[in-house]
Amino acid sequence: MLTKSNTPWRVHSDELAWQAIPESRSQQQSLPDHVGDCHTRFFRLASGLNYIETRYRPNCNVTVTNCMPPQEPRMVLTVGLSGHSRFQANRQDAIAFKGGYSTITTFNASEGDRHYQADQTVTQLRFSMTQSWLADSFGEDAFERFFANPDLQLIRHQPCASSSILAGQSLLQTTLPLQAQSLFRQGQAMTIIASELGQLLHGNPSSIRFTAHDKRIAERARDILAADLKNPPSVEALSKQAGSNGFKLKQLFHHYFDTTPYGLLLDLRMQKAHQLLASGQYPVSIVAETVGYRHASNFSNAFIKYFGFSPKQLRNM
Repeated sequence: MLTKSNTPWRVHSDELAWQAIPESRSQQQSLPDHVGDCHTRFFRLASGLNYIETRYRPNCNVTVTNCMPPQEPRMVLTVGLSGHSRFQANRQDAIAFKGGYSTITTFNASEGDRHYQADQTVTQLRFSMTQSWLADSFGEDAFERFFANPDLQLIRHQPCASSSILAGQSLLQTTLPLQAQSLFRQGQAMTIIASELGQLLHGNPSSIRFTAHDKRIAERARDILAADLKNPPSVEALSKQAGSNGFKLKQLFHHYFDTTPYGLLLDLRMQKAHQLLASGQYPVSIVAETVGYRHASNFSNAFIKYFGFSPKQLRNM
């Protein structure tokens, strides 16, 4: 067993071998036993559609570096069933994955680090879909606008549909004979994809168009919030500072960050708090004050609700 440390155990995914599992028509990639019980299984469901199960419970902090070279544009739907992890791409904001939430990203190529915390069970289901598979399944124009930028983009992050949670649990817990599992896996995967991408189509009407100027306003507002977590401006004041109005700013935040100004403020506060606590240099009370909480108890409750574990547990990892 590894000694607990804030310094993560690191590995590049290319260093980890894939083992074929013929009976389930899948491949499995595992971290060394001394790191913990950490496995990823890969299933090719169709041309342009892959399904990946990740079940990690490391006994130390773990960082896995991934590098995906340029290829056909793809959309990845991640359904978090338990735990919390994050992906830090080079020169971009981190993307958080949380239990009970679905996350949709698009990219042509991707390089960065996946971070997992010690003694936390992470169960995630990922569905990787090429642009051509999406066009065949939903129509040529359904998702075309999400692929305008070849870089890694966060398209949506919000609570999973209840049907997706049930289908995901069924995928992991099925006791069907092996001969029937492939067909069952296809059916449950389609249920999840239809539920989550259907919400994406419903929640982003094509009549709304945003410009590069709008994006700069949204990013300026985000930077203003990040610069003053302790005393953030109201939405009205924030919109004026960013050069917009309250109604338009909420639209921009929904479009570019898939959240509200207050929702993004919470994300920024929790990410900063996690960073400070993980360093081991600051007590909980100081971290709470730094990110804008007058009372440490209120901060601890918000932290537990956001991450699923307490600030003191993080400091002791």
